[in-house]
Amino acid sequence: MAEDALAVMDALGWRSAHLVGTSLGEMIAQTLAIRHPARVGTLTSIMSTPAARIGTMPKIATLKAIMKLSSTPVTSPDQAAQQAVAMRRLIGSPRYPFDEKEVGDIGRRSHERHPGSSDADARQRAAVTASGDRRKTLAALRVPTLVLHGEDDPVIQLKAGQATAAAIPGARLVTYPGMGHDPPRQLWPSMLEQVRALAFTH
Repeated sequence: MAEDALAVMDALGWRSAHLVGTSLGEMIAQTLAIRHPARVGTLTSIMSTPAARIGTMPKIATLKAIMKLSSTPVTSPDQAAQQAVAMRRLIGSPRYPFDEKEVGDIGRRSHERHPGSSDADARQRAAVTASGDRRKTLAALRVPTLVLHGEDDPVIQLKAGQATAAAIPGARLVTYPGMGHDPPRQLWPSMLEQVRALAFTH
């Protein structure tokens, strides 16, 4: 998947890019930065981890709820909308309310575009596990890095963000109280300003 991202950059004629990734997307961005550091201007890690086993084990009750919700077959756009809202309630940001209609609409339209499958969810979890531990290779990285992480993330816990910042020389860690495994709209201005400041100073 990291090579796919690089292929997009090549197709666009970009010599380098400011990489911003969330969750699994940031694990992909880390891999791209490790393999092709000259192609990365800056790296921003949001709610992610440098290693498959750091901060990725939710509380048992949360894990069971996620697995139950993820394994429930979705057979209609309306059901997809309901599931999207239920998942956001489960893993989202406890301090920040979200627009259930908007989240449901995204779930509905996603299902209409492609229904997905439980196999796809399993492949995502397998990709995280197979990615292993990147801390040693991240330690050799000389890319300006920002780490943003929610202090109440039930899926990839805060210690994962702390480990990411500790692994990359010079990385700066910014944490948000009340943010879960979903960047709430209320924090977008702050997060975007952090990313902008990093990109414009490097």
